[in-house]
Amino acid sequence: MRFENKVAVVTGAGQGIGEAYAKALAKEGARVVIAEIDGEQGERVAKEISATGGEGLFVRTDVSSEESTRAMARTIKEAFGGVDYLINNAAIYGNMEMHSLLTVPLDYYNRFMAVNMNGCLLVTRAVYESMVERGGGAIVNQSSAAAWMGAGYYGIAKLAMHGITQSLARELGPRNIRVNAIAPGPTDTEATRSVVPESILKGILATMPLARMGETGDMVGAALFLLSDEASWITAQILAVDGGQIMRV
Repeated sequence: MRFENKVAVVTGAGQGIGEAYAKALAKEGARVVIAEIDGEQGERVAKEISATGGEGLFVRTDVSSEESTRAMARTIKEAFGGVDYLINNAAIYGNMEMHSLLTVPLDYYNRFMAVNMNGCLLVTRAVYESMVERGGGAIVNQSSAAAWMGAGYYGIAKLAMHGITQSLARELGPRNIRVNAIAPGPTDTEATRSVVPESILKGILATMPLARMGETGDMVGAALFLLSDEASWITAQILAVDGGQIMRV
């Protein structure tokens, strides 16, 4: 019950890793806001949390819109009094269009970056003052091993997430808000299987020291640790949770 009587926001929590984050936070006592653009999925996750004795609230949110993220923050303040924790998980990933940097339509590229790069900043800007009012908090941004792999616009957005994470950590540290990120490797979700062909996944796994697909639980343990008081002197870090896929010095 590390998060009892606390309020946590998880963006993109209507499925996959985000859903796992939301349910795990609720299980440890947090009141959880499912900030999700898909109303059907967001409502489902909130109801499932409530059905198991937790407290979940769905708030329809487009993380690429400043108006939408600020409206989300107002709704949370009215419902729960404020925000203590934030996981910036929302992204265009499942069924994303596959183009090279030289051929991607600019309209799609700009929309992609508005969600995958700018979204974490807009949500943070919307809720950080509430965190300050409540004495501080913690943020975890969702990156990817793709950030280090030259993986087109998806990798660029995730690499930018590292810079945003570190810059926000510097700005928000004096306000008692820690900011870290986790970088998952290939994780067994519907979204991953819709994007990465099975033959390519097998090739990736064959090169990894821990040669299996990641599970959502692997990400949950890392993210909840970084949010918790156990990580009270950790900020500006990018934690790879990837079975050793990426090795850096």
